[in-house]
Amino acid sequence: MNPYIKDMLTRDEGLRQFPYKDTVGKTTIGIGRNLDDVGLTEIEVYFLFFNDLKRVEDQAKTFPWYAKLNEARQAVILNMIFNLGIRGFTGFVTTLSLIGKGKYAEAADQMLKSKWAGQVGARAQRLAEQMRLGTYVRR
Repeated sequence: MNPYIKDMLTRDEGLRQFPYKDTVGKTTIGIGRNLDDVGLTEIEVYFLFFNDLKRVEDQAKTFPWYAKLNEARQAVILNMIFNLGIRGFTGFVTTLSLIGKGKYAEAADQMLKSKWAGQVGARAQRLAEQMRLGTYVRR
């Protein structure tokens, strides 16, 4: 590849980390990636996903009790942070306190009482059951 093309296209297209509408109204991101017409390849989607998951895991590890959870309960935490963002997740003050105390059934009950549970429906039901049981729920 021509060593100057990266610099040329970055200068001419711009580098944007958030989607925007280009001069003809196409949703664009990065260095001129037309999401409306080109989209993302499956490899690109998974690249983004694995980067997001790594960020979520790093955030989860900041809770002192996270490492003590079994894999199924850790997966609940990762799923919730992925869905809610770390700010939204930390709003579950009572739930987080109960998890830290090992009171998983009570934490599951609190999860189901949240506004989030009403928004995500079956996802919340499944994650609460997984928190309660400490085993993967695959339905």
